[in-house]
Amino acid sequence: MDINFNKNEDHNKLLVSDLKNKLAKVKLGGGEKRIKKHHAKGKMTARERVNYLLDSKKKSIEIGAFAGEDMYAEHGGCPSGGVVVKMGYIQGKQCIVVANDATVKAGAWFPITGKKNLRAQEIAIENKLPIIYLVDSAGVYLPMQDEIFPDKEHFGRIFRNNAVMSSMGITQISAIMGSCVAGGAYLPIMSDEAIIVDKTASIFLAGSYLVKAAIGESIDNETLGGATTHCEISGVTDYKATDDKDALDKIKRIVDKIGDYDKAGFNRNEPKKPKENPEDIYGILPRSRADQYDMKEIIKRLVDNSEFDEYKEDYGKSIITAYARIDGWAVGIIANQRTLVKTKKGEMQFGGVIYNDSADKSTRFIANCNQKKIPLVFLQDVTGFMVGSKSEHSGIIKDGAKMVNAVSNSVVPKFTIVLGNSYGAGNYAMCGKAYDPRLIAAWPSAELAVMSGNSAAKVLLQIETASLKKKGETITKEKEDELFNKIKARYDNQVSPYYAAARIWTDAVIDPLDTRTWISMGIEAANHAPIEKQFNMGVLQV
Repeated sequence: MDINFNKNEDHNKLLVSDLKNKLAKVKLGGGEKRIKKHHAKGKMTARERVNYLLDSKKKSIEIGAFAGEDMYAEHGGCPSGGVVVKMGYIQGKQCIVVANDATVKAGAWFPITGKKNLRAQEIAIENKLPIIYLVDSAGVYLPMQDEIFPDKEHFGRIFRNNAVMSSMGITQISAIMGSCVAGGAYLPIMSDEAIIVDKTASIFLAGSYLVKAAIGESIDNETLGGATTHCEISGVTDYKATDDKDALDKIKRIVDKIGDYDKAGFNRNEPKKPKENPEDIYGILPRSRADQYDMKEIIKRLVDNSEFDEYKEDYGKSIITAYARIDGWAVGIIANQRTLVKTKKGEMQFGGVIYNDSADKSTRFIANCNQKKIPLVFLQDVTGFMVGSKSEHSGIIKDGAKMVNAVSNSVVPKFTIVLGNSYGAGNYAMCGKAYDPRLIAAWPSAELAVMSGNSAAKVLLQIETASLKKKGETITKEKEDELFNKIKARYDNQVSPYYAAARIWTDAVIDPLDTRTWISMGIEAANHAPIEKQFNMGVLQV
């Protein structure tokens, strides 16, 4: 019996249990009372609609479940950003589904709602996936309109993307299943086909109260913009549905007739499960982010048959580069090794740190995978690049820049899983959110920040104490400890994977055992979009 393994296992399983509890709370949306009110109107909730639409026997993944977590408290919160986004299958075809949650502020758009909708569209555009919108929204949340309405990445970008996707031949289907007002009315009508539910749904640029105020006309909302009006008089909508299920069934039948897609041609064999038990991950991954472990043991529990072929195994050992398969798909893995390693020259290198040789190796491996059309998987547990005179004199900035260049210009799809640390420039070089991974997910053990909470607190404490001393204050050891703990507590909250997920810096916080599903579905989605751009790293500093 390995006591350390067991302690790690207990710790990580508790983190996963906490994750599941948080997800259960998020899935209640605006709460049980509002769900009951929603049902009383004869309507399904957003999650019920999505679950009914997706093939029940196939896997799905949820994007941005924790969007808005612990944000907008003064406005009553915005669970899951007030919108549900899932990647799954409809009649066997992979799709993105976006559903407004009307139990959260009547489905109104907060700033994070816009960001999440744009992320869903980005996934559809990058992977040329059909996208389904289930519309039930009161429109922009007016108290925060200045943060959601006018800028480039705000509300209006949604409709611009509708037009762009249409020109790209990406299928868009909308069902109006509740309110659909003002600018929001353009989203379903800019889709290829629009369905409207009779009696419970309406669509108009201005509701009856605003019409009365603006032009003095008295009219009820159903006559103004109900299903009969738009299916029989205006011709704005294409199909009338009797209820939610009828609308969703119509979508299923439409999707069922979509033609096959052009393939990118990524290599896939018969999927095989890992030989090593994936649940061992809980015991291998240490409780502390500062502790060492062998990343190769994690990789064995993620890849098919627990087999991988390491590229330049004995060079640049602080990063592992390897070819493998995940659920049958060929992948190139770039992973931070978290053990202390020794070079052939006898020099010791810290685990999780990127050195000159590991940066060079990674750059070459990324180029190889682009040459061979192999998707890249980044497994992040990185504290950053090596610092100090020796590294600086060896040109670490130059070598790091080459790696960042290769990641930036890679044309094969990239997928990022944050296992542990994701600090500073290491986040960038290992394909953080700014470097366009098709999907990016974090384990509950992850930490994302410029530096660790401990390091940041020490730096900030020095600044704070210097400032207080300038004011003539005496800093006792007790006062210093109090300041340190206060700063660290604030910073630790910001490095949490849930803090990142709330702001959609990652797409999800996931159970490590779901990692294979995320990567496999991500590559399958990417296979819908043939590579059109040639790999070119441009000018390299050598």
